Amino acid sequence: MRRFRKTFIRAGLEALYLSGAHVWLRPIFSGVGAIYTLHHVRPRRDDDFQPNCHLEVTPEFLREMLSHLRDHDIEIITLDELHHRLVERNFARRFACFTFDDGYRDNRDYALPVMREFAAPFTIYVTSDFAEGRGRLWWVALELVVAKAETIEIEIGGLALRLDASTPAAKCVTFQRLHDWLRSLPGDHDIQREIGALCARNGIDEASICRELCMSWDELKALSAEPLVSIGAHSISHCNLAKQSEETARIEIAESRTRIETELQRSVLHMAYPYGDRAAAAQREFVLAAASGYKTAVTTRPGMIFAESADHLTALSRVSLNGHYQDARVLPVLTSGAATAMWNGFRRIDAA
Repeated sequence: MRRFRKTFIRAGLEALYLSGAHVWLRPIFSGVGAIYTLHHVRPRRDDDFQPNCHLEVTPEFLREMLSHLRDHDIEIITLDELHHRLVERNFARRFACFTFDDGYRDNRDYALPVMREFAAPFTIYVTSDFAEGRGRLWWVALELVVAKAETIEIEIGGLALRLDASTPAAKCVTFQRLHDWLRSLPGDHDIQREIGALCARNGIDEASICRELCMSWDELKALSAEPLVSIGAHSISHCNLAKQSEETARIEIAESRTRIETELQRSVLHMAYPYGDRAAAAQREFVLAAASGYKTAVTTRPGMIFAESADHLTALSRVSLNGHYQDARVLPVLTSGAATAMWNGFRRIDAA
């Protein structure tokens, strides 16, 4: 099903480009700007099994995107400036914001040099537990487990299963089944229990993953001194906020800001909801983010920024730069708003 979805999306992007439909949809759906979502930026890997590759783009593709924006006179601005323009209704020039979720070290090592080439500001949304080296990146742990194993023994819904992981294709199927099952569990403690057991049985050091991939507080403090870099919050533990009690969600949202401000001695006024889809962030979380004093908060719901987004500052949509679609022909489709318009049934705002 996931492979079909990926093929369907790619075909849709191709159709929009080749038909020229994105050109005539642009005046209606490009909005006043866009916020782009990224996670990893690093050189392309050659592994046959890369189930999380949608979360990474190459430095070359990032450079292509920035060049495309410059060539089309789209201004790259900070989230503070985005907030100002929305509040003041200043839409004289289309804009783009770049945001990187989680706090990965490759944002410094590979994204920053490219952003410097274009004098392009960007925001890194930091998960405070990741910066402290004690967070759990369960989706990465799951990839390592499946990559290493020939078979996976697991109990799901009271049934003992033995899942095939003997070939790259089988590994992809098994990873997706386990990923979807883990996301469906009642709480994050359930995910951690199950992924911890899988790691223990398959010899994966789960605790080391965060330290290997994510920047520490000292690294973030040095990076935050860069003129182009601002730091936002991404919760304490990267939990699904919608599955938490209201008090726990409030603490995750508010205290993550406090921790980052204490460690970095810089104001934190913007946040991103972990996962950020409808199942992870909705009206309650939007209200909590506003009550916690954030100027903006972003989801992963696909969409451009429109003038009416000013009424939903803690429920802003973003456009994903997805590792599956690193093709220069995708760029004019993404910036036209045509792809997200079709995804949203031609609704401009998805903040309900």
